[in-house]
Amino acid sequence: EVQLVESGGGMVQPGGSLRLSCAASGFTFRAYVMSWHRQAPGKERELVAVINSGGGTTNYADSVKGRFTISRDNAKNTVYLQMNSLKPEDTAVYYCKAPMVWGQGTQVTVSA
Repeated sequence: EVQLVESGGGMVQPGGSLRLSCAASGFTFRAYVMSWHRQAPGKERELVAVINSGGGTTNYADSVKGRFTISRDNAKNTVYLQMNSLKPEDTAVYYCKAPMVWGQGTQVTVSA
């Protein structure tokens, strides 16, 4: 079964950090571009970060540049999103995505 399972979400104070993980199974993970997206209440889902199959090329939404880092470990079939200097406006459900499947999402809440 093709599957993505996110973990690492939670509640954090402004300025804090979280690391999201997304474990892939059922497909050749190392062959595909992977991405993280997020959806805040009442808003459309937006692209946060993307990484190529080898991990050497990344791109970010302007709103997270310099604060978030996407990475991957092809030996572990896992993609990560390191989130630093978190802001209340980063509050959303975060999803990882492969071309053929979405994860179920993990909630990130940034609040004092």
